[in-house]
Amino acid sequence: MQSNFWKKLKKPLFVAAPMSGVTDDAFRLMFLKYGRPDVFWTEFVSVEGLFSKGRESCLKILKFSPEEHPIIAQVFGSDPAYFKKAAEEIEKLGFDGIDINMGCPDRAIEQKGAGAALIKDVDLAKQIIRATKEGAKKIPVSVKTRLGYDENQVSEWITPLLKENIAALTIHFRTRKEMYRSPAQWDLAKEIVRLRDLYSPETLIIGNGDVKSLAQAQELAEENKIDGIMIGRATLGNPWFFSDRLPTAQERLKAILEHAELFDDPKQFNVMKKHFHAYAKGFSGAPELRDRLMEVKNYSEVKKLIEEFLLHLQ
Repeated sequence: MQSNFWKKLKKPLFVAAPMSGVTDDAFRLMFLKYGRPDVFWTEFVSVEGLFSKGRESCLKILKFSPEEHPIIAQVFGSDPAYFKKAAEEIEKLGFDGIDINMGCPDRAIEQKGAGAALIKDVDLAKQIIRATKEGAKKIPVSVKTRLGYDENQVSEWITPLLKENIAALTIHFRTRKEMYRSPAQWDLAKEIVRLRDLYSPETLIIGNGDVKSLAQAQELAEENKIDGIMIGRATLGNPWFFSDRLPTAQERLKAILEHAELFDDPKQFNVMKKHFHAYAKGFSGAPELRDRLMEVKNYSEVKKLIEEFLLHLQ
């Protein structure tokens, strides 16, 4: 018997986007402390990778704490058989749901027939959804995608996905061709909601693209009668996003320290620099601090630098 946690959540939902190289467990723990979203997503993992030499690194990405529920594992790939196996595995790991990435524009992902490449193969996309549902007997299956590949394909692409009766559909309101450049096409949200009402009334529609504040997210949800809003880049360096609070300079600096301490992979410490860059904004001396943070090699160096900077702020 499937347990659909989506139905128990208050609408509209405000959720954090899965971002590769960003939304790891340290990032999510910061949001637990300062203002959690309604649902967490992991970074995506390859369904094939889960059963290869890369299994350990995939399992590391899928690590989460009990406080993060509800949490969804996002996956990518192109082989339905592996989606079924991955869904069984993810269910055993205790996730609340599984989400299929059908929108990532990264060339390396697309060359494997995964991510946004699936927009060009509707039949394979449907097979993947069905195989994932077969594997995930107790948890709901959702999809994250874009409006189309080279152009808007709402009718040809979104409609077949809805007809698969997935639990939730997240739409990044751009095509694959637009990447992240053009403004998100929120004017198409009402048409997608109309199609949902027609073909799959139980499917939740979550919109994504260019959302910069919680107030804007609330307006978009109300205006478009949409079930939820997913926020990506605006959450970087801003674990206060969902609490709608503006942090002080001291709080920003302390968050840099906390986040660096939570990050548990010294060999990959450079990953933290995108976070440092995002945190160190909006206060006197921030540009100089950013420059110096780009040169640190470990948590000890971050601690020394931030403590020095805090003294000057007193």
